[in-house]
Amino acid sequence: MQGAKGSMAVTGDSSELEWAIQTLVKNYDKYSGKGCCCRKRRGISKSDFRKMLSHELNHMLTNTHYKECIEEMMKKLDQNKDGVIDFYEYWLLIGNIVNPLVHQKQP
Repeated sequence: MQGAKGSMAVTGDSSELEWAIQTLVKNYDKYSGKGCCCRKRRGISKSDFRKMLSHELNHMLTNTHYKECIEEMMKKLDQNKDGVIDFYEYWLLIGNIVNPLVHQKQP
């Protein structure tokens, strides 16, 4: 496995954290169209963002079936106002989802 600037190859020896990071990157690539020769997008479009939320996060996020809620969420995440979610903005979404889980009271 190479450093952060090289390509990551997760192997059977990889830790759970390395697998999780690779999964997050693959998920971003899946919805951003990265690697697709027919599209040159810089991030996740509004329609693909809607698909990602409904297919990948419908158990962790409420209101993913309301178009207005999704549009508001995208507006808040799209910090540079370019109409797409870049990887940094995607990472903010992940952080916003994880943060309440970290701060839940332990039994």
